[in-house]
Amino acid sequence: MVGECLSRFMLVGIIPGGVPKMKQVLAVFALVASMLLCSSLLAAAQPAPSPSPAPAVTKDPVTAAVRMLLPRSQKNILAAIEAMPADKFSFKPSADQMSFGHLVVHIIESNNSICAKAAAIAEPKVDEVKDSDPKDKLAAAARASFDFCGEAVAKMDDSKLGDSVELFGGHSFPRAMAVLAMASGWADHYGAAAFYLRLNGILPPTAQKK
Repeated sequence: MVGECLSRFMLVGIIPGGVPKMKQVLAVFALVASMLLCSSLLAAAQPAPSPSPAPAVTKDPVTAAVRMLLPRSQKNILAAIEAMPADKFSFKPSADQMSFGHLVVHIIESNNSICAKAAAIAEPKVDEVKDSDPKDKLAAAARASFDFCGEAVAKMDDSKLGDSVELFGGHSFPRAMAVLAMASGWADHYGAAAFYLRLNGILPPTAQKK
């Protein structure tokens, strides 16, 4: 192909050795035609680019995303509970707000209930906890509730997310709502715990230097 391009250039006297016998105008047209042909031939000679690999498809993407969120949420929330001194579990930002101990109880109950609903399994049978329980008992129950969520998420897949399930006072929702409530609840609970810590002059776990 390159040889053909060179021979055409020689016909119009562009490459030394060519013998220009055409009139000037015809020679210019011949040169342009030769250049276009040469470009086409050289482009055709280039190997075709390899097709881009198809993007990987994640099986059960919703469940997979929740599995990625759980470890970080679990670590941060449990660390926030541990960071609060035992004598501050009765602390309230104002008289109308819940105590830190009540927040921990809410986290425990939410995990056990919502994770069960999201995974379509039974809630764990656990001893009831109260706001006034000591820190050690509440922290242990919180860890157990996250362990249950881990077991629940491991059993989940996306096939049942369209099923109807009762949530929030007996109202009917798609099971996907339980999954969303589970993930958003973890974010809300850590945000609330971090707020309580800061009001007591304690840096939340994610604000501490690594």
